[in-house]
Amino acid sequence: MNEMFDQLQTVADRYEELEGLLSDPEVISDTQRFMKLSKEEGEIRETTVKYNHYKDVMQQIKENDDLLREKLDADMEAMVKQDLADLNAEKDQLEEEMTLLMLPKDPNDDKNIIMEIRGAAGGDEASLFAGDLLDMYMRYAEKQGWQTEIVDQTPTEVGGFKEVVVMISGDSVYSKLKFENGAHRVQRVPQTESQGRVHTSTSTVAVMPEYDAVDIDIDPKDIRTDVYRSSGAGGQHINKTSSAVRMTHLPTGIVVAMQDERSQQQNREKAMKILRARVYDYYESQNQSAYDENRKSAVGTGDRSERIRTYNYPQNRVTDHRIGLTLNKLDKIMNGDLEEIIDALILHDQTQKLEQLENG
Repeated sequence: MNEMFDQLQTVADRYEELEGLLSDPEVISDTQRFMKLSKEEGEIRETTVKYNHYKDVMQQIKENDDLLREKLDADMEAMVKQDLADLNAEKDQLEEEMTLLMLPKDPNDDKNIIMEIRGAAGGDEASLFAGDLLDMYMRYAEKQGWQTEIVDQTPTEVGGFKEVVVMISGDSVYSKLKFENGAHRVQRVPQTESQGRVHTSTSTVAVMPEYDAVDIDIDPKDIRTDVYRSSGAGGQHINKTSSAVRMTHLPTGIVVAMQDERSQQQNREKAMKILRARVYDYYESQNQSAYDENRKSAVGTGDRSERIRTYNYPQNRVTDHRIGLTLNKLDKIMNGDLEEIIDALILHDQTQKLEQLENG
C-alpha cells in the first residue's frame, strides 16, 4: 500500500506541474503540445482529486484521534466517535477507488473503433446473424450517445452481410467494446427451416482501435494506391471518374478498397483509417500470445476464433463463456441492452489486474 501512495504522490506532483505548464504562454501558443498536455492532465485529474481528498480525510481522522485523548463530555465524545467511524468508512472507500484508478490502463481505451463483423460458419444464417449483431451494436452505440458510420459492406441476397465494417466514435468506445472480439455463436430456427430444427451458426467480430497518423507511423513507400472507377448503384455519378481507391500495405499484404464516397480524396481518407487500424492490429496480434501469457486474463481481447458468446433464441438466453455469465434476456440484449454483459466483463478484467498486482 505504501508503494501505491508513493505513486499517487508522484501523480499529484505531475498534475500540479501540468497545471503550471498549461497556463504558460509558450505552451498555449504550441497547439500540439498544449493538446497533448491537456489530455494528460485530464487523464490524471480524477486520481489527483481523490488522493487530495484522501489526505484531507486522513488529517481529519488524526485530529479526531487527538480529540479523543482529551477529556470530553459524553455527548462530545459520542459525536467525535461517530464522525471517526464515518471518516474511516470513507477512507476505506477511497482506498478501494484509488486502487482501481492506479491499475495499468489500456492506452487505447479512449479511442474510437473500427468494427468488422463477418458471417462465418452457417451460410445464409451466419450472414443474417452478422446483420443482427450489427443492429445490436448500432443500438447500443445510440444509447451511449456515440456516432456510427458504415464504411464498407458486402451484403448477401438474403438480407444479411458477408462482411460489414462500421466506425464507432464517441467517449471511450474501445474501453467498452474491446471484449467483443471473437466468435459469436447463434442457435435458432432459420426462417427457411420447414422442420423447425434449431441450427447453429457463427459470426466473428473484430474490434480495432482507430489510430491517428501520430499514433502509428506507416511509411508512405510501403503503401501502393490504385484508383479505379466505382461500380454498382449510385446514379449518374458512377463510372464517370476514378473515385474508388484500393490501398495495399506491401509488408503485410493487407488490402483496403473503398468506393462509398463520391470523391477520391474522401475514399482515400477512409481507406487510410481502416488500413492503419488493420496494420496495427496485424502487428499487435503477432505479439498477442506473449501479451496474453503475461496478462493471464481469461477475458482476453484477442483470438478471433475463440468462441466468446452463445445466443440461444428458443430459450431467450445469452451466455458469455469467458466469465460464465448467463442472462435470460436475449431479446433485450439484441435490442442493444448490453450494459450488464459489458460491465461484468470490465469488472472481471479489473479483478484479474488486481490479482496480478497483489501477486506481484
